[in-house]
Amino acid sequence: MQFDPQLEEGRLIKRYKRFLADIECSDGSVITAHCANTGSMKNCMAAGARVWFSRNDDPKRKLKASWELVETPHGRIACINTGRANRLVEEALVNGVITELAGFSALRREVKYGVENSRADFCLMFATEPVFVEVKSVTLGFAESDIAAFPDAVTVRGTKHLRELSALAASGQRAVLIYCVNLTGISAVRAAEEIDPDYAAALAEAKAAGVEVLAYGTSITPSSISVTQRLAIG
Repeated sequence: MQFDPQLEEGRLIKRYKRFLADIECSDGSVITAHCANTGSMKNCMAAGARVWFSRNDDPKRKLKASWELVETPHGRIACINTGRANRLVEEALVNGVITELAGFSALRREVKYGVENSRADFCLMFATEPVFVEVKSVTLGFAESDIAAFPDAVTVRGTKHLRELSALAASGQRAVLIYCVNLTGISAVRAAEEIDPDYAAALAEAKAAGVEVLAYGTSITPSSISVTQRLAIG
């Protein structure tokens, strides 16, 4: 996936009100950018960090910039725009990068499923069965480890999705959770039990019920981002 329009580099001043970030541009001016991330962005929002953002000229949009990437205090690059994860995984699915899900005949997005009024990110149609897929964007890394963690804040919605996937797997249907790790320099992903113990417990139950849990890493530069390799589950 190429970034279009091309990203510009700046320095983070601060993130606030969850969806806003003030960025100092290379010419010294300050722009307020949209921050498409509902999490805490732990270790991804240090004041003064190098960031990359895009501009837009859409008259319907109040904010004329979108924050995309950040250099973390640990020297990694993170894509903090969680809206990218589904598009990245879809691209990887279509291109056969996610080998565990190769061979589907059709892909549908945002498909209703379960008993808690959920929507699966993808439903892949195979000759023998549909496969329901949930995608989670991972950006939480640590200085002392190359193992990333999810979530970076308590996620009631994420725990609900695990219950829904568990119910599908228990009924004999194939259910898959994919961690899209939008953070460089990572070898594995684990549940952040110290942040959300309920989610960690639900993940353990999902695995026991037969939910397939996959993690895939990405290659990130200021010009492009793509899913590249399978990671371990810690």
